[in-house]
Amino acid sequence: MTAATPFPSFPAGADDSAGSADAVLLGLDPEQREVATTLRGPVCVLAGAGTGKTRAITHRIAYGVRSGQLMPASVLAVTFTNRAAGEMRGRLRALGAGGVQARTFHSAALRQLQYFWPRAVGGQLPRLVERKAQLVNEAAARCRLRLDRSELRDVTGEIEWAKVTQTVPADYPAAALKAGREAPRDMAEIAQLYGVYEQLKRERVMIDFEDVLLLTVGILQDRHDIAEQIRAQYQHFVVDEYQDVSPLQQRLLELWLGDRDDLCVVGDASQTIYSFTGATPDHLLDFRIRHPHATVVKLVRDYRSTPQVVHLANGLLSQAAGRAAAHRLELVSQREPGPDPVYAEYADEPAEAEGVAARIRSLIAAGVPAGEIAVLFRINAQSEVYEQALADAGVPYQLRGAERFFERAEVQKALLALRGAARSAGNDPLLDDVVELGAQVRAVLSATGWTAEPPAGSGAAREQWESLAALVRLAEDFARARPGATLADLAVELEERRAAQHAPTVQGVTLASLHAAKGLEWDAVFLVGLTDGMLPITYARTDDQIEEERRLLYVGVTRARQHLGLSWALSRSPGGRASRRPSRFLNGLRPGSGALAARAGAPAGRETSRGDASEREVRRRTRRGPARCRVCGRTLTAAGDLKLMRCEDCPSDMNEGLYERLREWRATQAREQKVPAYCVFTDKTLMAIAEAAPVGPGELAVIPGVPGRKLDRYGAEVLAICAGRAPEAAHGADA
Repeated sequence: MTAATPFPSFPAGADDSAGSADAVLLGLDPEQREVATTLRGPVCVLAGAGTGKTRAITHRIAYGVRSGQLMPASVLAVTFTNRAAGEMRGRLRALGAGGVQARTFHSAALRQLQYFWPRAVGGQLPRLVERKAQLVNEAAARCRLRLDRSELRDVTGEIEWAKVTQTVPADYPAAALKAGREAPRDMAEIAQLYGVYEQLKRERVMIDFEDVLLLTVGILQDRHDIAEQIRAQYQHFVVDEYQDVSPLQQRLLELWLGDRDDLCVVGDASQTIYSFTGATPDHLLDFRIRHPHATVVKLVRDYRSTPQVVHLANGLLSQAAGRAAAHRLELVSQREPGPDPVYAEYADEPAEAEGVAARIRSLIAAGVPAGEIAVLFRINAQSEVYEQALADAGVPYQLRGAERFFERAEVQKALLALRGAARSAGNDPLLDDVVELGAQVRAVLSATGWTAEPPAGSGAAREQWESLAALVRLAEDFARARPGATLADLAVELEERRAAQHAPTVQGVTLASLHAAKGLEWDAVFLVGLTDGMLPITYARTDDQIEEERRLLYVGVTRARQHLGLSWALSRSPGGRASRRPSRFLNGLRPGSGALAARAGAPAGRETSRGDASEREVRRRTRRGPARCRVCGRTLTAAGDLKLMRCEDCPSDMNEGLYERLREWRATQAREQKVPAYCVFTDKTLMAIAEAAPVGPGELAVIPGVPGRKLDRYGAEVLAICAGRAPEAAHGADA
């Protein structure tokens, strides 16, 4: 997984005096060059996916700085994620514009609020709320309301929406109705809860992230002297992802600008996917109305994706409706042709996950790095079955959107150790005779549990190792980009990244929601669960909501550089009723579909695009009745429960002795093959074997996670262990 950039993480630094300003323009296409050289007045860049928008705007800033037309300290570049801001700062440093501020809206506002609060209000700035959902839950309890986990998340989202649209608690019901919000609870209850939440913050002298923007706006509106001081500091503004600006962020931007118009905005209305947070593409689409003399540049040359991927992306938007669709950009691929997108239909979700895992194994075997492959889904709840399938296939993976990298205990411990080693300089015995920076980091982290080889298994130990390994790789990249850099230099870089939450990349296939994938790209992308009811999601009812779901799929498609898979399952669980239909967004695009009507159910495992026979074989699954718990009889749907053929909380009749013998055998196999233990069998599969105690190949073959290659390779030894014999005896019996 990489950010949407062709540049390395730590490009070699560029001296401001080296070369002329015109050197910054080398390698830009005509449209990018127009962006870079138009330094004055309002500029609107309409940039399609993969067209090099970040390259264009960073070169614009660097050209202005190196030509003497812009002072670095007078430029504020604003984007929407800490990772994007970090990438932008890195590029600007490499281009000789290191003094430019590149921040998120919240980060820039918080910095100003911290500086001006004592003068504008007095005293210390209130503490930031660290766990908003916890405070919302307390507010619900005060209102005698009980929220389940999903309701808590959704109510928290409603409060955030209300605040970014500058809606006070009393006005929430009317505003939510007008906006067509699908409130998770009665709107009057949410308004009451919202009011109590605000009261709790006041009682505890705390503010949340939305307050940071609201308070900054309030101070700039009321204190003209402070507003003028900020305007004197920042005279040129660049806003990336402008289609995602909320009304509150737009108001803050207007206050920063004052009556000036040195503003460059960059966006793509076809990638507006955050309207549920209050974002709207109207500010982008109305830019020419507010600034009639603005320069408008369209970037449509796609350097990311193959013509096949771009053709599908354009086709997807060609069926769109609404205002954003009227301003869609027709992308033109600049890459060599690649493989066609592969469409696949499966009988059920576990079969879909197994099929995707098999294709991923094939790609890895063909040389595609696991870190350059992603599986993207509509909601996070879809991830479990893919986690299980990848673990069964022996493929490492990472969940994007889980715990923040720099908040992990092992990372905090590692950073503490690295800072300590940097301070001790040559007095640390761990670093005796160790000169190279990467080797120094490996030596320091070895004391915190890092090893050259990953641990067996796919649980917490492996996740911790992956975190430390990411720090090692980051140090190696840093050393290559900055020859002569010291441990102290690296410690400063890591602290800057920690403050910006700009995490290094952890190796492994990425599992992520479509929303979390925005701004990233991979060599291979699998879009899964593409059924009506999931994409578009069930609660998308209005035309605008359905069009946003289409744009979400467009964002997913445009994450792929070369390989693209699109799949869906006709039922949720094995043997279930095949009542699902492929997403309506694929009508007229996938082979065999009409533009107006979805195809009725096709045979299970049927491919709707070219694919080899081995892939078709993986997709073939015997139709049977619903999988039921062998203890209580309930229908099973969770991947782990299906593997055990019982509910996880139902009593287990596992043979503990057999389970331990199987674990010992697995450890031996893993050592001999030099692979993680889960590549042999996962813990759940071993538990299922120990519970079933199969006596023959037929009984072993029906246990999920065993059939196929693993049955052929390990079946005889596993059956020998189940029979109480040594696994070596199986080979003698075969002879």
